[in-house]
Amino acid sequence: MATDALDALVHDLAEDQQLIDDVVGAARADFPEVARLPWAESRRHVAALMAAGFAAFSHDSTEDPDFTSAFRFGAERAALGVPVAGLLSGVHAGRSRILEIAINRGRSAGIPYDVLLAALLKLDKFGTALEHHVIDGYRAAERDLDHDARADRIQVLRRLLLDEPDDGPALDPAQFGLAPAGRFHCVVSDAAEPGRVRAMEQTYARCGGVLAPVGGRLSGLTPRLPPTTRDEPGVLVVTTPAVRLAQAPDAYRLGVTALTAGLAGGAAGVRSVTDLAGETALAAQPLLAGFLSEDLLAGLDPGDPFHRDLVSTALAFLDRGQRLDRTATALHLHPNTVRYRLRRLHELTGFNDAGGAPVTETVRWWWALRTWLGQPG
Repeated sequence: MATDALDALVHDLAEDQQLIDDVVGAARADFPEVARLPWAESRRHVAALMAAGFAAFSHDSTEDPDFTSAFRFGAERAALGVPVAGLLSGVHAGRSRILEIAINRGRSAGIPYDVLLAALLKLDKFGTALEHHVIDGYRAAERDLDHDARADRIQVLRRLLLDEPDDGPALDPAQFGLAPAGRFHCVVSDAAEPGRVRAMEQTYARCGGVLAPVGGRLSGLTPRLPPTTRDEPGVLVVTTPAVRLAQAPDAYRLGVTALTAGLAGGAAGVRSVTDLAGETALAAQPLLAGFLSEDLLAGLDPGDPFHRDLVSTALAFLDRGQRLDRTATALHLHPNTVRYRLRRLHELTGFNDAGGAPVTETVRWWWALRTWLGQPG
């Protein structure tokens, strides 16, 4: 009976999406480098690590647990310049939070203390093994990446892009080709896999640029962009027009906002901030986006699948120039189905699908629909 209750507890923990959010919150609170990353990115990493840990806990004892995701996570943190002390701080905070929740739920389920203690010791054992694989991945990537003055490049870029004072002996940016009189494109990317990071650093170095991890993202300055940059699947690179070094912090902040907005919209490849101007401007006003969504779409329930279908259809309609035929083709629906959904949305919210509205009015609805759809169902 106790074994059944314990199995049910572990299964519930492994399937609990709120637990992932709790662990992410604990790691971000204890780890500034994680807190700088978008919540969705942190959540993706934590979910992968937790899945590996729970799978190891429940695995067949005749097989070795699969800690590939933990090794990859450590390697990616090294590629992004995350200090190992901070990395361990975040991992420890997450482990502590999982054990705390497991204890509380186990006691509430009436699991005997000796059974619960044995299970927690086993869970902590696999947590330790997972942590070791994170560090192994970190060290392996660190050896591969640190063949040159990477630490110096990080220091210089943090000073130029974050406007931070030098940590240690002052370095002259001109030694890295970043002359005060020059103009440089700011580059920000979500690349995290060590091989891709290293390749990008080398590609921009051949253009006279300097790339290194800054604030948990691969970032840098370059006097010119590569003439031909091969798009990497699943990787977004945002660039700005060339600016003076004095404008670099502003350009970097704009690039980070554009990167976040582009990722939210599914963008990939090499994109200029001017390509993502609309998404970037809107992403800079999250509070206003929430107000707009609440005001225009108050009659909809985010938990209602049909309402989500209505909003998805309307958003696709606006994205395709309010063309019924293009929307139907993109969604693989009959035009009459699209027409019906738009009419129902009009009845519930007042959404106008007739066309001819001012651009600003269309933007208001597009922004509200996109924001509403981003809420959890």
